[in-house]
Amino acid sequence: MNLLDPFLRKAASWGDRPAIIDPGSGTISFADLAARSDHMAASWRKAGLAAGDRVLIAVPFGIDLYIAIAALWRLGATIVFPEPALGLSGLRHAVEIAQPKAVLTAGPYRLLRYIVPAFWKVPLNLHYDETQRGSDVLHEATHDHPALISFTSGSTGRPKAIIRSHGFLAAQNAEMGAVLKAERDHETDLVCFPVLVIANLASGITSLLPSWKLSQHDKATAVQVATLIRDHQASRALIPPVLCETLARGGEMPGLRQVFTGGGPVYPDILQKLSDRHPRLDIVSIYGSTEAEPIAAQSLRNTQASDWQKMKTGQGLLAGRPGAGTRLVLLDDEITVTGPHVNKGYLGGQGDAENKITRDGEIWHRTGDAGLMDEDGRLWLKGRLKARAGRYFPFEVEAAARFWPGVRQAALIPERVPETLALAGDEAHAAQWKQKARDDFGIEIAVVNAIPLDRRHRSKVDYVELARRTARS
Repeated sequence: MNLLDPFLRKAASWGDRPAIIDPGSGTISFADLAARSDHMAASWRKAGLAAGDRVLIAVPFGIDLYIAIAALWRLGATIVFPEPALGLSGLRHAVEIAQPKAVLTAGPYRLLRYIVPAFWKVPLNLHYDETQRGSDVLHEATHDHPALISFTSGSTGRPKAIIRSHGFLAAQNAEMGAVLKAERDHETDLVCFPVLVIANLASGITSLLPSWKLSQHDKATAVQVATLIRDHQASRALIPPVLCETLARGGEMPGLRQVFTGGGPVYPDILQKLSDRHPRLDIVSIYGSTEAEPIAAQSLRNTQASDWQKMKTGQGLLAGRPGAGTRLVLLDDEITVTGPHVNKGYLGGQGDAENKITRDGEIWHRTGDAGLMDEDGRLWLKGRLKARAGRYFPFEVEAAARFWPGVRQAALIPERVPETLALAGDEAHAAQWKQKARDDFGIEIAVVNAIPLDRRHRSKVDYVELARRTARS
């Protein structure tokens, strides 16, 4: 049974209910998506694709992507997702590691077949073809059958490939579903994380796609985001922290009830600004990684005054209680997790030695993040272990500094002696920043124009690039 089985079997009863709304290309119903994926599966089976074959997908984020996903899983094929933020190098890396039998491209990505030599050796080029009538093509996938191969962001080294079986995806969906549980019979979600559209398809929830590029979340304006939500009557938003910051600057969204955010640190000043601007919103912060999604979650409604004070004075970021299926231990400050939804190894074993450990006969994942557990069983995040500077982990200082007057961004410079905090914002407050840094933490500051961010969600600090930009000559 694959993750989309509930959708494929119930699509007829869900009928004309919108499955995906793409502002750039229109709307597709659950029934139409099921029918079109069936026709596509029939065509690709005739072309020679079979269960177990790996198919690399280079398709724009949109309706056609999810038709392809459903079609490939109908056949029992394994989908290979390159990391979009890595561009051509990510595509070459995906072909090298995954060795796909086929490649599917669409839109501007069709040119890749001609400019990426690695694609020339792939035996089969697939095309969108719905002329072959389907006959309810549906491979009966086992629990361990590979569903997709995805890649880590590569922010801490070469991207690692992760094989997710259908059983693993089901466990992951169950754990995430406990956090994203719909409160009403029908929801429309603004979804900025591609994998969560798959989860929504399985749950009968309508997904509204963004009207901007996924790699340019920081370019979307408050009016643009709010207008999209309002025009399509979205009731929930699944967005990265940078978009929470955008919405905190304005925009009326009368129908929006909940915001779920993750994919990067959710700093408390962003939550406070968003809540002040839209006081009726229930805002939930989700902590996880590519290898373990999710690990913990925290609702703003359950954040106490004492928690705010701790975040403002150096305890880090409150991530909340680990999920029911997540087992967590701290080993030398590092957050280490296991559970049915936690990846146990990488394709070819590349990265296992650095990121996996065995405890009591079980494989655990090392997140690379520092943390602590409080007396209430809640996880607090301190930041990346490798981004530590002297006495401090990043979030211990950054979360507090973002509340200082005029600060827009803050990032601890890794391994800098003496400890130095990079700050961007209104430089008229620079003297005050310097005094606060010395009084509160005993550290120095470096004023910068902007803090470099990751290419995936534009929400994480790129500490390697920050260290390079602020290196002393």
